[in-house]
Amino acid sequence: MTQRLALPFTLDEQLCFALYSTSLAMTKAYKPLLDKLGLTYPQYLAMLALWESDDITVKDMAARLNLDPATVTPLLKRLETQGLLERVRGVDDERLVYIRLTKAGLALKRQAREVPAEILCATQQTPDFLLQLRDDLTRLRTTLNDYMDH
Repeated sequence: MTQRLALPFTLDEQLCFALYSTSLAMTKAYKPLLDKLGLTYPQYLAMLALWESDDITVKDMAARLNLDPATVTPLLKRLETQGLLERVRGVDDERLVYIRLTKAGLALKRQAREVPAEILCATQQTPDFLLQLRDDLTRLRTTLNDYMDH
């Protein structure tokens, strides 16, 4: 006889709610730190990607952030208006739009250096715990993306 697994049904038992509410709490923890930098949370993620690898295409940025290019474009336009980056059409292929940090965008990186330490403090967790959690969540995201692609 096969035993049936009782799946959780209440809100607090749902993995999706734990992930969602934790994501909201994390974004809320970042807000005062990013307000000092003049960035929203999605803008901060875009800047992190550019600080890692400058002069990338909008398509590459969208892939890096796991977002659709149409979602990334307005975000990049706001960062361009703030003077943190510039968007430049490709010379060989005008369909490609490259994103490049400006001097102000590069300078902002120095101002943002304390953000990770502040967030580590806010979590009140050990670095080892948080690294394992990040790895677990990354593995879960990959599995879900693979599942959705099939």
